[in-house]
Amino acid sequence: MLLIGASIAVASSLASTVAAARTFTVFNQCNYTIWPAIFTDLNVGSAVPDQARGWELPASESTVFQVPDNWVSGRIWCRLRGYHIVAQLVQARHGCDFSNGATGPETCLTGGCNGGLECDAHTGTGIPPATLAEFTLGINGAADSYDDTPVSVVDGHNIPMRIDNTKRCPVADCPVDLVAKCPGPLASPMDANNKAVGCKTACSAGLSGYVNSPDCCSGNFSSPAACPSSGVQYYSYFKGNCPNAYAYAFDESSGTALWSCDSSLKADYTITFCPSSS
Repeated sequence: MLLIGASIAVASSLASTVAAARTFTVFNQCNYTIWPAIFTDLNVGSAVPDQARGWELPASESTVFQVPDNWVSGRIWCRLRGYHIVAQLVQARHGCDFSNGATGPETCLTGGCNGGLECDAHTGTGIPPATLAEFTLGINGAADSYDDTPVSVVDGHNIPMRIDNTKRCPVADCPVDLVAKCPGPLASPMDANNKAVGCKTACSAGLSGYVNSPDCCSGNFSSPAACPSSGVQYYSYFKGNCPNAYAYAFDESSGTALWSCDSSLKADYTITFCPSSS
């Protein structure tokens, strides 16, 4: 009887563990290979997804994994090496190259991280410009919060993205290729053919400096009142093309930046790179 009871207890524990997780799907709808990456801010929470922090994902394939209900301050993004233009389509020229043992962000032209293929757990955030899917799953009654970030105080855009869910909650997306028509001062880095493969923010491009900057909302501009979107250079380019995305440090005031979903619904999420509208 003790063994039966123990088995029931173990089964119950496993069921609780499964029930306390969400299913995340990362789908590569691009016509080239990408290298998705995951980072969790371990200073905020210890729960991490059941998936490597970096992996290769060929065109038209997807990866499905489990994410704990209490995942906080997590991000998913895509790493790329470079592009060339063929028949007016953006194609991958070369994939990220990890074969030489390099572990620095230079292994990818955009979105690279410390750690190489699998980003370092503590310092492996994506190097701008990189489009981000950011999540904090709700616990203790709080809502899930998520956003698609083509730009922020430090990040830019390197590939179109969409965040869908299974519970008819709002969709966060930036389905437009912002690199194609990126304003000249923000177009960087360049590939071997001198084609832009990323679109930086005015902040990360250093257009007004970094320490006391209206573009970075830093120093004298470090509050929503002191850093309105009207004072951020090129804000309208990003927000106009991607109205459902988070476009600068205090973009909550736009009402179409930070999205939420009732955590009691236990929504599952899909992050699509190169959604069809792009």
